Amino acid sequence: MSGEAPLVEMRGVTRILKEVVPVTLVRDINLSVNRGEFVSITGPSGSGKSSLLYLLGLLDVPTEGEVFIDGEATSGHSADALAAIRLRKLGFVFQFHFLLPEFTVLQNVTLPMLRLGALDEAQIETRGRQLLSDLDIEDQAGKRPDQLSGGQRQRVAIARALANDPGIILADEPTGNLDTKNSEIVQDIFSRLVREQGRTVIAVTHEIAFASAAERNIHLVDGRIVKDERR
Repeated sequence: MSGEAPLVEMRGVTRILKEVVPVTLVRDINLSVNRGEFVSITGPSGSGKSSLLYLLGLLDVPTEGEVFIDGEATSGHSADALAAIRLRKLGFVFQFHFLLPEFTVLQNVTLPMLRLGALDEAQIETRGRQLLSDLDIEDQAGKRPDQLSGGQRQRVAIARALANDPGIILADEPTGNLDTKNSEIVQDIFSRLVREQGRTVIAVTHEIAFASAAERNIHLVDGRIVKDERR
């Protein structure tokens, strides 16, 4: 991995909200994450954790600096171009799963594949069912999200994040709404994605156990990285 370019990189990234009184969300962030790393982002409330993750995920753009995804600079890209990068290269998991209630579990998982358009209908269904099977919830494929437990819904959200086979999974408090047992299940899923599939996982968390499962921890205070530690 030493000779390989970072999969995700930030160079001098600052994000300032230009309100009546400007608010700095993150300041002068320099960060490189390689393929196959499991990284936790921690810090006190208001430290800029989610802001950093949204910048990494191209859901927000820097006021200054540059974000690279798989070696590609992203500044100056149109909203459509950024959306295309997200669709192909990034998967997202949030604390509140954001599953579409009017669709079945399988339909929720296959939506990103339909948007990408790289597979035909039969291939999309096959892959969707395989992702659900990998996460032990294929038997829930025909149900609506409101018929599932919180832990099951989060596993569906992870399956959806994996739909287009992204190299990078970004998670914002993925266990924040779960009990201890389901938190451990989700934590184990992320660990296996890194260990067995070589994916990169970057997760914001306030939970010590989840952060400890990651091989690297980035700690923020007041929008700055104050610790970047590998275990």
